[in-house]
Amino acid sequence: MITFFASIIALVLGYLIYGKIVERNFGVDENRTTPAVEKNDGVDFVPMNWIKIFLIQFLNIAGLGPIFGAIAGALWGPVAFIWIVLGSIFAGAVHDYFSGMLSLRHGGASIPEVVGKYLGNGFKNFMRFFAVILLILVGVVFIKGPASILNNLTSLNVTILISIIFVYYLIATMVPIDKLIGRIYPVFGLILLIMAFGIAGALVFGSQEMPELSFTTLTNMHSNSGDYPIFPLLFITIACGAISGFHSTQSPLMARCITNEKQGRKVFYGTMIAEGVVALIWAAAAMTFFGGIRELGETMAQDGHNAAWAVNEISNGLLGKIGGLLAILGVVVAPITSGDTAFRSARLTIADAIGLKQGSIRNRLLITVPLFLVGFILTQVNFTIIWRYFGWANQTLATLVLWTSAVYLLKEGRKYWIALIPATFMTAVITSYLLIAPEGFSLPAIPSYIVGVGMAVFAVALFYLVRFKLRMLAVVKVKK
Repeated sequence: MITFFASIIALVLGYLIYGKIVERNFGVDENRTTPAVEKNDGVDFVPMNWIKIFLIQFLNIAGLGPIFGAIAGALWGPVAFIWIVLGSIFAGAVHDYFSGMLSLRHGGASIPEVVGKYLGNGFKNFMRFFAVILLILVGVVFIKGPASILNNLTSLNVTILISIIFVYYLIATMVPIDKLIGRIYPVFGLILLIMAFGIAGALVFGSQEMPELSFTTLTNMHSNSGDYPIFPLLFITIACGAISGFHSTQSPLMARCITNEKQGRKVFYGTMIAEGVVALIWAAAAMTFFGGIRELGETMAQDGHNAAWAVNEISNGLLGKIGGLLAILGVVVAPITSGDTAFRSARLTIADAIGLKQGSIRNRLLITVPLFLVGFILTQVNFTIIWRYFGWANQTLATLVLWTSAVYLLKEGRKYWIALIPATFMTAVITSYLLIAPEGFSLPAIPSYIVGVGMAVFAVALFYLVRFKLRMLAVVKVKK
């Protein structure tokens, strides 16, 4: 219980203290006209109240990530709490803040256009392709996940449920953002928070003891620890509850609705902290409900016992039938509403790349229909395979956005270490994971770590080479 409360307090203090440092270092200008006002088109650029934007952003970035990822991450034991807290404060929230604010500063541009501005056209073109692929994967993951949960509740055929969700996606992706998303998503976002705190309350006042972080438990408690080392697998498994590249694709949606730059810390940094709290709650619930980490591992190893099954068991067990049903509906709504905004972001990313205005419904259909066709085909692929590749692609995108943020801060003459440190760490994570993981090259751990650290050092060297060139250019300008 002490570890759980200490983690919650740390996240709140992170928002209040480190969030202020990040905001000050970015240099917000509350008198600057935002894209929502300057480019108001009644479809994607629409001014909205910041509280409404906060709840929409929270719902968009939450999805299944801080729930499914936290349950899977709980298999490593209380060490997962450390990554959720430190990752959320120093990596995830920094990533989310800069992806949103840089979009805001560049006319509400999608993230590939922002990356291209600071890392060059090669990275921009790569990011256009990479981001669209990731967003389609997210849409697929966030269709199959809730469809599985609804199948458990209703026994309806999964394919029928997937088709129903797709029809909803088509509508939500096409209509103006304030007509559907702006009206009902704040309510769903609030429901998701209430359900998470309901689970937390049941844990706090329940009879079972939560696992505590100590010298004894600060270790790899995974039942198959030899094949699942903490580094880098934990840092890929718990993504949306600590840092997630998917968030950078969602931030421009809300950057197009913000009316004052001062709202950025609440909307972008704050929602990541809120997601970290949700991840903590579900990780603690998974470690506690089944009797401990060892028992959790044994339970999850059984046939048919996946994360969706665990959500069902935990919700019903802690909150009873009615509370459990509400909690399950909460975790169904979250991924569905993240899935539709994933496809919406994909539409806008492609539109930005090809310069196709999205004011007319015909232009929106030209992009949306092919996207959904690809997405539907991918729903026929095994969910576990999709989730594995989504995890690595997700964290790779996050790493590139952090490097973009570091270069921005460097060019602006600000404290770039805020983005440089997490960017360096995540470079080592994604490189090592690609080499170690079974969906990667399945190489031994030690050489994979060496290459991962080497790649991180190489990236830092390139960064300082850019810094050196910028200083030389500044000297030349002064002499002229």
